[in-house]
Amino acid sequence: MNQPFYFEPMLENPMALDRLDLSFRWGGYGLTILKCHLTSFAPGAVVDFHHHSEFEIHYIPRGKGRVILDGTTYPLQEGMLYVTAPGVSHRQEADEHEAMGELCLHVDIVKLEEPRDNLEAAMREWGEAWERAEADACIQQLRDVPHMPAQDRQDAMKYFLVAYEAWRSNALGQYTMIKQAIVQMLLRTVGAYTLDGQGVNLPARDMKSYRYQLAVQFIEDNYRRPLTLEGVAERVQISSRQLQRIFKEQAGISFSEYLERIRLKYVCSELLQTTLTLEKIAERSGFTSSNYLHYVFKKAFGTTPNAYRGHQLQH
Repeated sequence: MNQPFYFEPMLENPMALDRLDLSFRWGGYGLTILKCHLTSFAPGAVVDFHHHSEFEIHYIPRGKGRVILDGTTYPLQEGMLYVTAPGVSHRQEADEHEAMGELCLHVDIVKLEEPRDNLEAAMREWGEAWERAEADACIQQLRDVPHMPAQDRQDAMKYFLVAYEAWRSNALGQYTMIKQAIVQMLLRTVGAYTLDGQGVNLPARDMKSYRYQLAVQFIEDNYRRPLTLEGVAERVQISSRQLQRIFKEQAGISFSEYLERIRLKYVCSELLQTTLTLEKIAERSGFTSSNYLHYVFKKAFGTTPNAYRGHQLQH
């Protein structure tokens, strides 16, 4: 006989916590809860590549499927979780024959300013320093966890039901219980990637290759937007000089040359598959103007965009 679904109570109102305006302070951080809900993907359902500017933590309470992170496909099954940090693209797929449940915690985390008055300083003397230290350690480890699934060894997902039951009770203290449940989710999520309390279990990897792949993925996802070396370096969390050196070593060309190649690939596709004007194609491909696109295209291919379009269509 099948075991009862642990999160059955949440099926009554799976998006209830999303409707709450939840923002609170934890140590030296401000947390805004964007999503905290239970959902399900039908068999074969796909959520295509996307990314966020905030942390999103995914927990699998039942079913199975796959997730693609940093270009690698990982199987998912009941009892697993994975973290997508700001800027990390991912694609989710349910199994072709079995639905996949997901508990989603989507949280924006910002560093707060240092105390500016005696009251805040006094609060820190009353034990807040310990909370700040724990929050600092947790958030740092959350940033550093590998982009791959892990077993929910510390039962982080169970705290979704704790938060939900607190909301449903509508009793004094529900806000505090929900806040504490969310903090527990974060702490226990980090705990899924640790061994014997010795810190984050980061797999050995070629960091240059890893950062290059991360930067390339971000460029491919966002090439239509204004992109700069500095902006992408910030996403990858290294200096612009380091990122430029990585592109030279890994791709043999500069960052700007790589970005142009990606954009020109899109331009060629648009020239052949659409009747859009050069101005519109330039706008949609991230070039500042049609004149600049014309210059870059001719330099790269030895012909103009219009000539390229006419020649290819004739053949």
